[in-house]
Parts: sequence; C-alpha cells; structure tokens
Amino acid sequence: MSENKRQSQPSGGSPFGGPGSGRGRGGPGGRMMPGEKAKDLKGSLKKLVKKLKGQWLSIFIVCVCAVLSTIFNTIGPKISGLATTEIARGFAASIAGTGGIDFDYILNVIITLLILYVISAIMRYLQSFIMTGVTNKVTYGLRKDISEKINRMPLGYFDRVQSGEVLSRITNDVETVSGNLNQSIVQVITSVTTLIGVVIMMLTISPIMTLIAFATLPFTLIITKNVVKLSQPHFIGRQKYLGQANGHVEEMFSGHVVVKAFNREDESQAQFEEILDNLYEANWKSQFYSGIMMPLTKLLGNIGYVLICIVGSALTIAGKIGLGDIQAFTQYMRNFTQPIQQIANISNVLQSTAAAAERVFEFLDEEEEVRDKADSYDLVNKDYFDNIKGEITFDHVNFGYLPGQTIINDFSIKVEPGKMVAIVGPTGAGKTTIVKLLMRYYDVNSGAIKVDGVDIRDFTRNGLRDMFGMVLQDTWLYNGTIADNIRYGRLDATDEDVKNAAKAAQVHHFVKTLPDGYNMILGEDATNISQGQKQLLTIARAILSDPKILILDEATSSVDTRTEILIQKAMANLMKGRTSFVIAHRLSTIRDADMILVMRDGDIVEVGNHDELIAKGGFYKDLYQSQFEHPTVAD
Repeated sequence: MSENKRQSQPSGGSPFGGPGSGRGRGGPGGRMMPGEKAKDLKGSLKKLVKKLKGQWLSIFIVCVCAVLSTIFNTIGPKISGLATTEIARGFAASIAGTGGIDFDYILNVIITLLILYVISAIMRYLQSFIMTGVTNKVTYGLRKDISEKINRMPLGYFDRVQSGEVLSRITNDVETVSGNLNQSIVQVITSVTTLIGVVIMMLTISPIMTLIAFATLPFTLIITKNVVKLSQPHFIGRQKYLGQANGHVEEMFSGHVVVKAFNREDESQAQFEEILDNLYEANWKSQFYSGIMMPLTKLLGNIGYVLICIVGSALTIAGKIGLGDIQAFTQYMRNFTQPIQQIANISNVLQSTAAAAERVFEFLDEEEEVRDKADSYDLVNKDYFDNIKGEITFDHVNFGYLPGQTIINDFSIKVEPGKMVAIVGPTGAGKTTIVKLLMRYYDVNSGAIKVDGVDIRDFTRNGLRDMFGMVLQDTWLYNGTIADNIRYGRLDATDEDVKNAAKAAQVHHFVKTLPDGYNMILGEDATNISQGQKQLLTIARAILSDPKILILDEATSSVDTRTEILIQKAMANLMKGRTSFVIAHRLSTIRDADMILVMRDGDIVEVGNHDELIAKGGFYKDLYQSQFEHPTVAD
C-alpha cells in the first residue's frame, strides 16, 4: 500500500471564512440565511421512505401493535362509562327504595378495563421495541452510505467543503433523522388510529355532540398550516448553522497553533459568536413558531370541551343519553383533540427530520469521481503491474481546477524509465498540480498522461496509485505506534522490514532513543515528536512501500541541513531504477536530476539538466542565482 493512499489534502478554506472557506450555500460567505427554504423537502422525505425498504414487515408489526393498543385504549372510556351509569342508576334506585348499586357488575367492568389496559401497554412496548430496531438499522444504513460515499468523492469536493461540515452530516443530521423517525412513525400511526377510533366511539354516543367536536377541526388545520409555513425555513437554518458551528470548531481546533501564533483568538471567537448568533436565532424562531401551535390547538379543544359539557347536560336531562355517556364523551373529546395536537406536533418533527435528511441526501447526491472502466487494469493483474517499467508521458495535457481557467497549458514531455525528474518554478506555477494529475486526484481536461504507453484512465485508481510512493511536505501520521505508522506503507511487512526501512530513511537512530522505541504511541497529530522526525517517518513509510514510481514534494523541507544530506543519500539509493518526480524549491537538492522541468504560469518554459540550463542562461539560471548569489544593481 503506497504512501499516497493516505495523504490528506489541504482544505481550500480560509480559517476565518471569506473566499474559499466553503461554508455552505446562500448568503455572505456561502451561509444559509434565516428564512431560506430547502431545495426539496418532499423529495428528501421520499428518499427517506425508500431507506425503509426491507423494514416493511417490522413496520407492519408496529402498525398492528399500534392499532391494537389504540383500540383497547379507545374502548376503555366507553366501558368505564357503563360503570358510571350503573352507579348513578343504583344511587337513584337506592334513594327511591327500589334497589341499589350492582357491585358485581362494576367489578366485572373494572377487571375488563384492567385487562384491556394491560394488553394495550404490552402492545405499546412491542411497537417501541421494534421501531427502535428499525430506526437503528436506517441510521446504520445512512452512516454506511455516507462512509462509502466519502471514498467515491472527488478530491475537489474536500478542497471546497470543511471537514467539520461533512462530519456534522454524519453525526448531527443522521442522529436527528434517527431520533425523529422513531418518534414520528409511531406517533403518526397512533394518532391516526386514535382519531379514527375516537370518532367512531363518539358517533355511537351522540352524532350531535360529535358534530360540535368537529366544528373546531378546520380552525386547527388552519393554525397548523400557517405555523408550519412560518417555522419550516428556521428548522432548515438550524441544521445548517449547527453544521457551520461544528466545522468552525474542528477547523480552529486543528489549527489552534496558527491561530495563537497570529493572535487571531479574538477574530476566531467573533466569527464563532456570529455563527452561534445565527444558530440561536434560527433555533429560537423554529421553537417559538412550533411552540405556539400546541397552546392554540389546546385552546380550541377547551372551547369545544365546554360546548360538549353544555350540550351533553341538556341531552342527559332530556333522557337521550346516560350520565356515563357524558363522562365517556368528555374523555373521547380530550382524546379527539390530543391526536390532532400530536399530528400538529409531528409536522414540526417532520420539518426537522426533512431538513436533516435533505442535508444527508444532498451529500449522498454529490457528483462522484468518474468510475473506473470495466476493462481497466487492476491489481488482480499482478503480472502486469510487476512488469511496469515506469515510462511517463504527458501528451498535450491541459487542465484547470475551474471551467475556463486553465493553469496547465499544452503540457507535453516524455520521461524515460528510471530517470529522476525535478520540477521547479515559482509558487503557483503548477508543480503540485502535475503530481495531482499523475495520481488521478483530478483528471485532465484534454490530452493524456500515460504509464508505459497506457493512458492512466485505463487503470483503476487503486491499481494506478499502487505504483506510486509519495512523500509530501504536509506529513500525516495517525494515533498508533511508530512501527504501525511505518508499516502503513505495506501492511504485511515484518518488524525487520520496518527497521530496515527506518534505517534507510535515517530514522532508526532517533527511534531507538525514544522511551518505547518502535512501540512508542504517537499522540493525536503526532505532536509528541518534531516536524522533522515526522517527515523522516513518512519517508520510511514510502521506502517500505517499495513503489515503481516515486513522488517527492518538498520531502526534506522540514529537516535540518545535516539530516537532509543523509536523507538525500537514502533517497538516491531508493530512486535507483525507479522513475522519480521531485518537486523542490531548494535547487541545490536537484542538481543531479536527469531532467529538470522549469515551469512558469502552467507552462514548461525550459527542459534540460542542471548544467545545460545554467549554460542556457534563462529562467532557471535566474532562479538558481537568486538562491545562491546576490545580484548586482545591473543584474
């Protein structure tokens, strides 16, 4: 496994926002402003429903449990009303001296109610238990999809989007979807079933009183519709600003040394407070608008409740219904408004769910890398890759990161196998871009790059990158032992292989001086060793990978002069028989290169070895002399 496979690319964002910060869409700096609506909430909910595929049997069982639980609960008030009617009848008969209360009948009613409510409780437990399993599987599926999606994303996406923003979608947004999905599905089933059952039971008692109860329903629907319209954009904004907050914290924490070095703590804090202010405003408004829904619907319910009591009393006096029927109907009235209020509340939950789901699916719908061709050379073609010679050809290559902005112009060169090619030029000339094109981090706009005469697009990316060993100026080490970090270059390497690679990279001596040697645990970001030592470890990793082609991008920039000389000797041995590309600003390190490509503004302006380019007296000579001489005024 080559070093290049795990080298992280720097984000294109500025630590303090502004151009290139990649902080989302809409508003200044790409931020979503309060009140901005989602692109496609209904579409996001449809995609979320599709994620439930394979869970329909479990959901069906949840529905059955919810229906049974609701039915048993709904029948309860009607049965308890029978007991009330019997008590009222018996009490009246007792006063008249014609009888008394039938306590056996009441006992039977109580036992029946107890059985119904126990069964209802069991059904509720089962539906919650099964639904929790369903939502956990959906959550697992979403996180798995995101994880796999990340591996298929083009490098350009991560150059423009904060890593914290991506992490927020994996954690906060998926968790929001999970929690709300569990709550909303069960509540929808329960509320709808309760509403239907209550309406049926109310009609069996008194159609007139049922009509009065229904009179409040249109007003409830009007309130719900308008509140949803007001609160929906703020739920979306809340999720967006939460992602921005996570992104800012992650960015500032990883770059805290730079922030302190430039005394930018106040600016960082001010920007974070601005994000928090937006988050607070969006969160406050979403909660305020959604919060007024319940009191308003409850007020309408209480008005209907008063009217029911008045009409019910009149009907009882008229002898059309019993006293127990009024008691049962008032309970049903309460149960009638409750599911309506729950459905209104679910609408808010669905808004939050849809807002989070939209961000998740927005990421999953991002454009992916161009798929490898079906007939591409892959690592399974072991014999082919073992015989790679390392001839590299750039054939009229044109490339630009943005449409219409070409930075590599008609670039053509042929590199013979086993040769060392140095790429030099001022900052922004396109040196590192050449390397990114070689590795297929980006594909060329036109032209072709070939290895042994084969277009690199005819290799799978894994196969292509396995040919390369890469050492970058920006080191990357993970939390693990030193031996494991070196072995990352070839996972099947023995301890002896690791030590030999370390010796070749001049790293063995300093490792032996550490407390636990090769078993020393590197801390987060390997902050317990120096930058130069980290660079040595990445070079050892590249040596261990034993690649066909080497790429060294300022690989010795973080070490002292003495160590640099030692590393150059190790690299000279490593590069024997291998095609090597070396990007260097210190031109003294590439004097022995077989070929030097001098780049300026994306073009190769000069080609040759050191002596030939010095003799030519062109741009390379100017670069070289600017590092080692002090030009006179005449120069």
